[in-house]
Amino acid sequence: MSQPTDQELVTLLKETRTIAVVGLSPKTDRASFRVAAYMQEAGYRIIPVRPGGMTILGEQSYPSLAEIPKEIAIDMVDVFRRAEETPAIAASAVAIGAKSLWLQLGIANQSAMETAQKGGLKAVQDLCLMVEHRRLA
Repeated sequence: MSQPTDQELVTLLKETRTIAVVGLSPKTDRASFRVAAYMQEAGYRIIPVRPGGMTILGEQSYPSLAEIPKEIAIDMVDVFRRAEETPAIAASAVAIGAKSLWLQLGIANQSAMETAQKGGLKAVQDLCLMVEHRRLA
């Protein structure tokens, strides 16, 4: 699903409730914050993934996907990290039982896509989650 159809994206967005955002910045001027805040306002639960244990957008952050408590079911892992970091993130997304992996606009890594897809995840790369949600909602 590297280049999903609009219908596939609509289905993915409808099936998603909880989004772990890897690389979510607490700085309001950063793209990761703006996208996460928008998705939260649209009704999704946002789980911040970044070192430091701070609260962002009213939610406790976790240092890694593996450290998110098991009772929090992650539907989507949205990634704001460099492309070379994404294969390990994809493997972690598979390990925690996420349903999809979304690499934000400007981030593409074929190895991460293959890891996610082989692990049963829907995988999207080089698209902005906020832009696509606005376009399709």
